[in-house]
Amino acid sequence: MRVKHLEFSVFHTIFYPRSHLLYGFMSSPGEESSSSSSIQPALLASWSSLQQYSEEPQERCFQEEKMASGNPRELDPESQPAQIGEGILETESVSLAVGEGFPNEISLSFTVKSRSGQGLNPQLQEAARKKLWALENDDKDVCALFKELSARLVSIQAQENHFLLSFRTVEEIWKFSTYLALDYWLNCALVEDTEITVTVDDDHMTTMYLGLLLQEGNFFARAVFSVLVEEEEEDLKLYKNELVHVKDIGHETKWEGISLLTDQRGLVPVTSIEPLAHPFYQWFLKNYPMSCGISNQISGVTFLQIGEGRYTAIEDHRGRGWDELSFYKGDIIEIIGFLIPGLQWFIGKSTSSGTIGFVQSKCVIPETSDSIHQHRRKSPVIFSEEEVSTFLQVPCNGSEIHYSNLLHEWAQTDITSVYRLDGFEPVAMYPQTPSDAVVEGLKDGWMFKGWGKQSSNSLSIPSDSEQSSPVGESSPSTLEHLLLPEPDDLDDPKFFIDLNTGHMEDSDVFDPILTFLNQGSYVTHFQSLYDLSFSFLSSTFYGFSSEEELVLYLETSRNWAKRGHLDWAHVRICFLLGRLCVKRAKFSQARVYFEEAMSTMDHGFEDLPLLTSLHTNLAAIYLKQKMKQKFLSVVGKGVALLACLPGHCFSSDIELEMVLYILREAITVGNTALEARACLLVVKLFLQLGKYDEVLPFAERLQCLCASFTSQNSTTASLDTMPVLTYLYDKKYLPHIALASARLFSPSSIKGALTPIWRAGFILSNSSKLLKVQERSMTNTSIPALACLYLNHALAFSHESGAMSTERALCAVLSKMYLKHGLLQGAVHYSNRAVLLGKAMGEEEEFESSLFLGWMHALNSQPEKAVEIMMHLLHSLQQTDSVTQDGVVHNLLAIAFKGEGQVQKAAENYLWALNKARETGNRRNEAIALSNFGCLAVSHRANCLAAHYFIQAIQLYFELQGGDDVQLELVQILLWFAQTQVERHKVEESKLFYELALAVALKTRSVMSQLCATESLCHFYSKVCPNTEASIIYHEHQVLLAQQLQDREMEGQLLQSLSQLYQSVNTTKSLKQALDCTKQSLRLFIDMEETVKTAQAWLQAGQLYYQLQEDELAAIETALKPEELHLAMELYEEAGDVFFNGIRNRQRAVDYYRVATITTNGGAIPLARKLKAPQTELRLFNKLTELQIGLQNYENALEFATLAARLSMDVGRKEHQDEQDATSYFLLALAAATELDDQAWEGRIQARLAEICNASQSDKSSRGWTTYRTRWLSEGRQDV
Repeated sequence: MRVKHLEFSVFHTIFYPRSHLLYGFMSSPGEESSSSSSIQPALLASWSSLQQYSEEPQERCFQEEKMASGNPRELDPESQPAQIGEGILETESVSLAVGEGFPNEISLSFTVKSRSGQGLNPQLQEAARKKLWALENDDKDVCALFKELSARLVSIQAQENHFLLSFRTVEEIWKFSTYLALDYWLNCALVEDTEITVTVDDDHMTTMYLGLLLQEGNFFARAVFSVLVEEEEEDLKLYKNELVHVKDIGHETKWEGISLLTDQRGLVPVTSIEPLAHPFYQWFLKNYPMSCGISNQISGVTFLQIGEGRYTAIEDHRGRGWDELSFYKGDIIEIIGFLIPGLQWFIGKSTSSGTIGFVQSKCVIPETSDSIHQHRRKSPVIFSEEEVSTFLQVPCNGSEIHYSNLLHEWAQTDITSVYRLDGFEPVAMYPQTPSDAVVEGLKDGWMFKGWGKQSSNSLSIPSDSEQSSPVGESSPSTLEHLLLPEPDDLDDPKFFIDLNTGHMEDSDVFDPILTFLNQGSYVTHFQSLYDLSFSFLSSTFYGFSSEEELVLYLETSRNWAKRGHLDWAHVRICFLLGRLCVKRAKFSQARVYFEEAMSTMDHGFEDLPLLTSLHTNLAAIYLKQKMKQKFLSVVGKGVALLACLPGHCFSSDIELEMVLYILREAITVGNTALEARACLLVVKLFLQLGKYDEVLPFAERLQCLCASFTSQNSTTASLDTMPVLTYLYDKKYLPHIALASARLFSPSSIKGALTPIWRAGFILSNSSKLLKVQERSMTNTSIPALACLYLNHALAFSHESGAMSTERALCAVLSKMYLKHGLLQGAVHYSNRAVLLGKAMGEEEEFESSLFLGWMHALNSQPEKAVEIMMHLLHSLQQTDSVTQDGVVHNLLAIAFKGEGQVQKAAENYLWALNKARETGNRRNEAIALSNFGCLAVSHRANCLAAHYFIQAIQLYFELQGGDDVQLELVQILLWFAQTQVERHKVEESKLFYELALAVALKTRSVMSQLCATESLCHFYSKVCPNTEASIIYHEHQVLLAQQLQDREMEGQLLQSLSQLYQSVNTTKSLKQALDCTKQSLRLFIDMEETVKTAQAWLQAGQLYYQLQEDELAAIETALKPEELHLAMELYEEAGDVFFNGIRNRQRAVDYYRVATITTNGGAIPLARKLKAPQTELRLFNKLTELQIGLQNYENALEFATLAARLSMDVGRKEHQDEQDATSYFLLALAAATELDDQAWEGRIQARLAEICNASQSDKSSRGWTTYRTRWLSEGRQDV
């Protein structure tokens, strides 16, 4: 089983949609996964295990052994699965045509666990299960999520805590297993103690993968033993571990195969092969076929360690050419770049002579024997620090500066120029009591951070020098240096192309270019000559109108170089001419130039970029033109230059042929280290060429390999491709996976690497793609809670690096996020920190942060603190002439004074704010000040005065041309004014303004604003101005809004209310509509496991069926199954009331009141006795008495009346306060006895009534009977 641990994974969008907290497929740094599976995706199980899925009686028999690994060489027995031994081929057959009989579905199960408790977290597990129940019949979002993960959702099985998935193609299962292997299912860590464990059956998924391979009918496989051709000529001769491309041709025991080693074609016995283990290999070999076979110059290895440092020669060697190093046994050779195991050559430098050249790997060993052991024990080092650093640079708009600027934009606020409406903020548009997940996730962001625990006064204020200079090399005070290159001291030399005939024959004309190109070693100015963008066409040469003119100029320069024996100039000019030919796809001509350059070169290691590019381009052309012998003559040293030297600069896209060849060879022989370096080269080249669609599979494979290397030793840093993957996923619009990979990225201390600022900015800017309607509709800069943890990481980084501006911006962003979710304590915390940072930065920053802090205190019901801050700000403004800021402060001060109950001071400051707004001509601020005056008047019941202010404010708002914020303020003021008119009993006006508020809210498309207006209208037409038809219309709209918000609890309650409204109309059509609403609410309550509400909904459904004269028993009986006895008693009584209050089948009420025929618990009366609820029992006996009298069953009526009378005596003795009710019961019993003409009972009952009356001296009126009838009997029944 594959087990993955999540800390609230991508499933947060399924389980917890409102909070948007629980997101990301990642594991915390340092967390060990307990997965028992390899990191590689979809490692195949036994090829022979497919037999058990075959449905045909005739079977093809496979050897019952594990599949061979990817390495064809003999490995250490401890590190390689058992190989299939050679033996006699089996002749039995099995039908594997089109994968029939193989499983097509797989289960993905999940468990929510607590790390501290080391076990299941029942609360969150139940929350996840409830959410899944709710989505079983509405799985659109879940289907979209799994589609992004390349899986198809078959069904949600909430009760079993799993999803059922299927795959239709090999590519789908490959992608899904890759995401699983990349740990995208892990680590959001927003709730540090929580993880979600995802379990997948590896063997089951493997079998599905193999079945899909067979269904496709062709794939790549490896020979598990040698096949010698003796009998039939059409058979293909194979050696053990040889790769072969096979195709099902319908033969019983053989498939058609093509050897990748010899390119020969023939029939291959089914039992002699096994598919390659990794889907990536199948995809790569199929999409990038070979043209020159396998060179046999690369071999597999038993360890991953790449050699570095100094090695010792173990034999004498005399170089066969200028490029090979000569040495004696015992000489020390220093490795240039890397020594990659499995390659024939590497580049070495003799420590005695200083000469550099190619060295055969077999001729050297590590310097000492101790080094050998150390060499084996060390974690594999596959990439240099330079490669890691340059690879972390994300293209285009993924830069550090871009996201730093973005954070500052998100931190901006208009609080210094725009007044605040009393009590109105986005927090009012969200639930006042946030979910537990939101509270838990957000509080972890600030309460438990070490720096967050510090006292506000302990914030260290850097000195001026600290503010203006970096704290350390990797922690600058500004972030601009991260991507901006250092300016060059000197510009590249430029050469004018003069094609004048006379000048072409003058050698002096070419002296500058020849002198420049004849330098004996590499200089930085040569970079433009070698780069992939052909920048020398514009930076080095000028004055030519076409490339043909430049070619003519270079041809003439080449001739002069040959005449003057200027070898370096000759080589470099030939290289440039070859590049121009490749650019125009003239490969044969390019080959001639490259071969001329190679033959001329006799000391090329002084310019390694040139030497590497020459070998690579020439080998690539040989490969492209299928010149196998020439290719094999250069490939060995070409691979060493390309793969062993870090930081290769590509010069043409044809080099891709060579890089892909290296990768194919590495896969073929199972050389994992070489495969990783080849993948890096492919990724770099594709990114430079802008082929983003093609690069993704290679980048994913590279990350899998790097993760595998790191897992062997977690202390060693490895290449992290997550920033690149994040960028690529974002370009392909895979938002869940893009965010997951961004959150998996672990910032490092490598110079130039991306920081937590980048991660936080990316998550913040891209998570909006996942926001639900209620968040998207509020504002374009809605801050999702899922970014909380990463914003805090960025905040800690900014604090440590002394980047105060960024730190303050992050505090502002976090404060706004906490405000949005109604967590005002957190908002105050971050606002206070922003104030301290603002003081260190300047007066403007301090003023803005202080204003926001004061506003947070006012919203958090801390008016005294808000007053203190505002008074301080007023004092600071005395020396300025800022009218707007003065008005802003007075407005907030007035709000604070109102909170303290100081009405006079509040009114004075509102007046100041109003006058300041009028002075500056700011109509919005004027309208807000008038509205705040209205709120102040309402708080003291001066509704007439409040209406006067509100109507002025509304007039101003309708004159404004503002954005959504202005319109949302208008909606709130319209609602306030409408409520004021209700208090003044102006019903028609209030109705008009309520509906106007909804119209404005609809214009803004703000769901929460619409909900507020619709709730007010529903209340208005239900309580203030009853109108069932209008109330139904607005309740229906409210249900639609609840559905958009995906608030199922609200939706269920509204559906119940809507059902009751339809029921009150009491027509056949309306009753059917009421029943439909009840069924919808019932489904929601069942999904949410709301036992009481579910039972009540069943009863309501039964009542509606009863009214529709349909079978009501099924619904009623379903309701009567609760385990809680008090609830059961209430439900039995309510079930009986359905019939008791009706006109049809009234006798059925007896079954629910007295004796149950439905459950073993009994009816309402037995339960009342069991629970010792005498009042309920008396009420039930009384109902039964009246029911029997109505049914003219007088004998039964007397029986129940007698029981009521006896019980009332006991109740009367115990509870004197109920004497009147007891009297009422006896009166009812007396009426029944009189009806039956039972004089004995009449006498006994009259005696008991006399005792009660004499003892209590109570009023002898019929008040008790009236009270009883009012409380317990249905309306419209006749008195006995």
